[in-house]
Amino acid sequence: VYNTPYGAYPFELIKEEHYRDAFREAIAEKRAEIKSIIENEEEPSFENTILALERAGAKMELVSGIFYNLLHAHSNDELMAISEELVPELSQLSTDILFSEPLFKRIKVVYDKREDLGLDEEELRLLVNCYEGFAENGANLDAEHKARLEALSMELSQATLLYGQNNLKDQKRYKLYVSCSDDVEGLPNSLLHLSSERAKQEGYSEGWLFDLTAPSYFPFMQHCRNRELRRQMYVAKMSVGAAGDEFDNRALIRQIVNGRFEEAQILGYPTFAHYALHKRMAKTPDAVYKLLDQLQDAYRPKADEELKEITAFAKQEGFNDEMMPWDWAFWSEQYKQKFYNLEDELFRPYFALDNVISAVFNLATTLYGLKFVERKDIPVYHSDVKAFEVKDEDGSYLGLLYTDFFPRDGKRSGAWMSNFQEQYHDANGVDHRPHIVLVMNFTPPTGDKPALLTAGEVHTFLHEFGHAMHGMLSKVRFGSLSGTGVARDFVELPSQIMENWLAQREWLMSFAKHYETGEAIPEELLERSKKARHFLVGYSCLRQLSFGYLDMAWHSIEAPLDESLDVKRYEDNAWRKAMVLPDAPDNCIMSTSFGHIFSGGYSAGYYGYKWAEVLDADAFALFKERGIFDRATAQSFRDNILSQGDKREPMELYVAFRGGEPTIEALLRRDGIIQD
Repeated sequence: VYNTPYGAYPFELIKEEHYRDAFREAIAEKRAEIKSIIENEEEPSFENTILALERAGAKMELVSGIFYNLLHAHSNDELMAISEELVPELSQLSTDILFSEPLFKRIKVVYDKREDLGLDEEELRLLVNCYEGFAENGANLDAEHKARLEALSMELSQATLLYGQNNLKDQKRYKLYVSCSDDVEGLPNSLLHLSSERAKQEGYSEGWLFDLTAPSYFPFMQHCRNRELRRQMYVAKMSVGAAGDEFDNRALIRQIVNGRFEEAQILGYPTFAHYALHKRMAKTPDAVYKLLDQLQDAYRPKADEELKEITAFAKQEGFNDEMMPWDWAFWSEQYKQKFYNLEDELFRPYFALDNVISAVFNLATTLYGLKFVERKDIPVYHSDVKAFEVKDEDGSYLGLLYTDFFPRDGKRSGAWMSNFQEQYHDANGVDHRPHIVLVMNFTPPTGDKPALLTAGEVHTFLHEFGHAMHGMLSKVRFGSLSGTGVARDFVELPSQIMENWLAQREWLMSFAKHYETGEAIPEELLERSKKARHFLVGYSCLRQLSFGYLDMAWHSIEAPLDESLDVKRYEDNAWRKAMVLPDAPDNCIMSTSFGHIFSGGYSAGYYGYKWAEVLDADAFALFKERGIFDRATAQSFRDNILSQGDKREPMELYVAFRGGEPTIEALLRRDGIIQD
């Protein structure tokens, strides 16, 4: 389509004013394609109905692939305005397709005779997914219920979008200006330089400006000695979306939760959690609660012991107040420095970003035979972004990988992997390879220093790179089954298994060298790191479990929430059993900025991170047994999981790789809860 290497998108030619027309043309084209399927006078078949529907909307995939990636990674007021403006039209298109009776009638004809069509496994999976996708959106309902479901779908699209935008706008407006040098004592030099530069950009002649983005907020909370400033930052972070103004998300939470509950009821499910989970590995809310409770029971003694230890240590250091949430990161870091001497800053000099990139790419070469080459002739959407071509061991082209590592205005916080284009085969059997983007918010280069990462940031890189491998190595025919388009509680296995290599000395020694001297990371530092691996493992687990309980509580309601509902009280009750620290003030509400579950696709799905930890610990145990660079084990992981997308049930894929279903024992061993 474009005169660029591998058909890469020419971002420099795409202007904001192009999007409205492009979307409307794509909408019209998709409507025409759907109309053609419906009006086809031939007997409905897999080819003229299911396959035709799968291939409809190619232009829409292209336009939305570009637009929504940039909306999150390189946004501005105009893109946000276009996004809001287009929600009704895009939602209407989606609902018109999902609620089309003549279209569903054709799909049902094919579905009802599926066993007689001679379909292969992948074709049958596509057909069943297609039929269930319509049925679960009410295609079998009467006109009244169908109309209500259609209206709900549009209302929820707008509410979840607004929730996310409120978060972005509310977080962006908070700044903490500090002018007294005593108040920044103990802060890392990298953070001081970053915040000093930010202060100058905002017109201050001196001082430091901190905000709620990850590279500013987390090191500030870990190292700031001024308790009152920590409290202010914590309260600001935890009251995003709860300020009682135009960005307040509490009413939207009730609207979203009630809307999802009503959806589930119309479709015949007792709760939204039942509806969301029946297509996942977990299958039922009972299975989720069983996992959360099992882990809560296993890790609670360790978490309570950790709270006592950190509190006693803080008291010895002269801290006599109650340990509050804004104290925890600071005193944990002080404890870690004293007993393990392992603050994040010790690792930074050995984790220069360029070295880390090479090491992660080389790991993919060792495991899967992949080759990465930077291409400066491939257009990018911002000067920070780099583009790489990825080839397989035999030299065949696998896809493009874009990397976007540093924070900037208009970029969402956090880290994620996404596609500009997913892998699929077209009508001529040509394999279209994916264009994948990795987006992070790493600490940028400061002064004459290169970008130096913390161990946590390397961990994040490995995680998102695992998602990229899932997309890059996809080997399916149908785009809707490709790459990361799998069950929510399975999608984190490829990402989380990659994190395991960070704890392997053999891999670390291959690249962790001082950015100035070239000296290898000291053995003694690695030894201390190994001892500290289980530091706060109980607290960290319960914190994740608390988010899982909170998510399930919002999505397990059996009656609509009343307008008088106190979101803070509801939240406190939901996650109380997994709490370790005392409650925060009333204006600190996690739910009002819990984008994962209210605007990010993880509704009734946050438990999936822990579910995937059970999987990744169990899976990595096989690498530990056979060798962490064992090519045959990696090839099996690639063949049975990474390349398969959603071609088969996730548990079938897992068992094909591992030889059996997972248990929690490998995770408990890895975390030191069970001692060998």
